[in-house]
Amino acid sequence: MAATYAKQRFWILVIIVSISGFSQGMLLPLIAVIFEQDGVATTLNGLNATGLYIGTLLISPFIEQPLRKFGYKPVIMAGGALVFLSLATFPLWKSILFWFFLRLLIGIGDHALHFGTQTWLTASTPQHKLGRSMAIYGLSFSLGFAVGPLFVPLIKISPALPFIVSSVLCLIAWSLVFFVRNEHPEALKGDRKQTGSMTRYKLAFRYAWIAFLPPFVYGFLETSLNAIFPVYALRKDFDVTMVSVVLAAFSIGTIVLQLPLGMLGDKIGRRKVILGGLLGGSVIFAACSFVEHLPWGVVLFFALAGMCVGTMFSLGITYMTDLTPKELLPTGNLLCGIFFSLGSLGGPFFGGAYLQLVDNISFLLLIAAMLAVIFIIILFFGRNSQTGKERIEQC
Repeated sequence: MAATYAKQRFWILVIIVSISGFSQGMLLPLIAVIFEQDGVATTLNGLNATGLYIGTLLISPFIEQPLRKFGYKPVIMAGGALVFLSLATFPLWKSILFWFFLRLLIGIGDHALHFGTQTWLTASTPQHKLGRSMAIYGLSFSLGFAVGPLFVPLIKISPALPFIVSSVLCLIAWSLVFFVRNEHPEALKGDRKQTGSMTRYKLAFRYAWIAFLPPFVYGFLETSLNAIFPVYALRKDFDVTMVSVVLAAFSIGTIVLQLPLGMLGDKIGRRKVILGGLLGGSVIFAACSFVEHLPWGVVLFFALAGMCVGTMFSLGITYMTDLTPKELLPTGNLLCGIFFSLGSLGGPFFGGAYLQLVDNISFLLLIAAMLAVIFIIILFFGRNSQTGKERIEQC
């Protein structure tokens, strides 16, 4: 009976995350298209999209304590409610500032939702099944994110329709939370009962900092490829449709190997899989820079790159779980989300600066270099991190 309930809870959390991914995947291109049709400047259009990630960073310092006090379920419900109410509010008033504020609220709600579901899953899943479970979690978000843009054409029927559809789907997914029982994360022990949030951050960072780099990488890739690569590709005389095909190829690649790599991490260790993915991604992006004049060659290389690096977020979370005691899992999950958001904000900034300052060196080499640097850091500094969990539990 307990096993049946655990399985039911797992799939409810997965459905919630997939709908969240759908809403995010729809919202980014939808608002970009609406603003473009209204003649809004490209820079302002891009800045408006950062509201989601700014909201994530704003709520991060304040979300762990409510989770420990009230449990997983209230935090997930509050986050989900904020998301679907904000989505339903978009059609009421078309304003750049108002929509930025709504995106900020969605960022806050999404982070609460993801933080609650991630921490619940990492705390309740047996270690030998964690990679598989988090891979399914990541896969569900990726599928939702990939399907989201397909609903953008609904604006041809009515500009409000995509927002309404997304809001209703979020409401349906949110209502499923009523079918699960609330639980609390493991209580802090000993001296750590008296520690403040900043001390817990330092403690979690000390032992698992290496595991926060893969989520950072994934955030950097997601936003730089979606926001900057299209600009670079158009300058290389790519057709707009082909740019969409290239980005879709990368997304498909991330989905294809999400589950197999997660399960491989359960068997041989997350660090080895992360290192392989980073090295493979770096080599593939570097090689792709030599075939930029062949659009279908770029499509192939992007699909291969997606297979290598598409699991960085879920693998990073499971790697963090390997290194962190259960009582600090909320803090570790929170830091994974913060590093993902920092990467998401850094991708467009550094990518845009690179395009502006560098003319004769491929943008893809910037991606390859970034992956190579993170590979070297994890290779040399992640070697002994597996013992961190043992050391901290002995304190």
